[in-house]
Amino acid sequence: MNYYGILLGLLAFFIIGLSHPLVAKAEYYFGKRIWWVFFIIGLLFSAISLFFKNQSYSIIMGVIGFSFFWSTHEIFKQHKRVISGRAKKNPNREYKI
Repeated sequence: MNYYGILLGLLAFFIIGLSHPLVAKAEYYFGKRIWWVFFIIGLLFSAISLFFKNQSYSIIMGVIGFSFFWSTHEIFKQHKRVISGRAKKNPNREYKI
């Protein structure tokens, strides 16, 4: 039996699951202006994935990279959720639409 598919799927699930709280915290403290950090990290992990000979490690790095790409998009959506009152606002920041 080959368990790599199940293990990589489970790991991808956890990586993606950690992305949302990371986006929520980043938007709370820094606002949507932090989007480029997520994008750069996504580029780095995607590039790193190209250099692994081990396919499993390459897949993990690719999943992390594309999770950060998705987080780049999600930070703008999180900002809209904050503006509409569906997510927690930071009382120490001003929110511009």
